[in-house]
Amino acid sequence: MMAFIHTEDIGNVRVLALNRPPANAIEEQLLRDLQASLLAARSDSNIRALVLTGSGAFFSAGFDFRAPRRSEDAAAAFYELYRDVHLDLLRFPKPTVAWIQGHAIAGGLVLALACDYRLGVEGEYRVGLNEVAVGAAYPRAAMEIVRLRLPHARAAELMLGAALYPAAQAVRLGLVDELLPSATARETVLRRASRLANLPAEAYAHTKAALVAPAVAAILGESDAEARETRAVWQSPEGRAARHAQRQRLLSDKSNNR
Repeated sequence: MMAFIHTEDIGNVRVLALNRPPANAIEEQLLRDLQASLLAARSDSNIRALVLTGSGAFFSAGFDFRAPRRSEDAAAAFYELYRDVHLDLLRFPKPTVAWIQGHAIAGGLVLALACDYRLGVEGEYRVGLNEVAVGAAYPRAAMEIVRLRLPHARAAELMLGAALYPAAQAVRLGLVDELLPSATARETVLRRASRLANLPAEAYAHTKAALVAPAVAAILGESDAEARETRAVWQSPEGRAARHAQRQRLLSDKSNNR
């Protein structure tokens, strides 16, 4: 088992659960573990569909703001790893289903959007793309995945408004295809994934590749200069100040909830 990915096989469906407490936040090791897990599932002929979910109260909270400040070279390497893993998920030739049963925020929600289908669970959690509120620019991979999955009006509402919404709004926003009762969610998700797993694999893979091709081409077409410009927004004084304020709020909330 990968350090931050829990794997479970149910018939010909593999469930990958992000398992990096407390919030399944994204950093280098989680991305490497997810990349290795995707490669293993892709190579296993017995696995015909994938479910991506999160452990605990979070699907994923997005980028880990607690991570140490990266050098320019380390930031560039992280950016490339992020791009490559999201391309691996977006281009995964077998059916992929995101099972959202906890907070899916910023980059965490982008991971879900990279899957073919998204099924949410009714509950008291939040979803949203709040990068602008914390002074962060969208990596090209994230931007193109959002553009692929959402109509412009919804993408603008989520990305420019930078709000977090109750899960009950997820269907209206186009973030999930359906909200499921918690008592039967696992059974329903696995049943839907199993149905997809039993579709003709070659036809599914060919059709999916064609559907995601424009987004893949846009991601791969990003220049080094464009990538540096995106990273520079993250490193700006205003961006750092916004994330520092966010960290302080999180620490305050944690202290008040003890």
